[in-house]
Amino acid sequence: MKIRNPVLLPKAQKIISILGENIRLARLRRKYSTQQVAERANISRPTLLSVEKGNPNVSIGAYVKVLSVLGLEKDLLEVAKDDKLGRRLQDAKLI
Repeated sequence: MKIRNPVLLPKAQKIISILGENIRLARLRRKYSTQQVAERANISRPTLLSVEKGNPNVSIGAYVKVLSVLGLEKDLLEVAKDDKLGRRLQDAKLI
């Protein structure tokens, strides 16, 4: 099976890198080791390290598992919550 490497625009890669760094800082603030978080999230330690680096090859499920271990899974509910562009398009009666 051929491995596909996603191509992200630099802006998107920066965002995912910041997300990974924020996850790493949240883990450190809680004084959890990488091994503890990986075990609790049921992922490998290398996968956790990839999450913390913002690797786009890691599934979103792994990110959700790690966020759950850190007690931050509800933060995902804030994504696209206030869709300003979508509301303007709707107001302009555009599909």
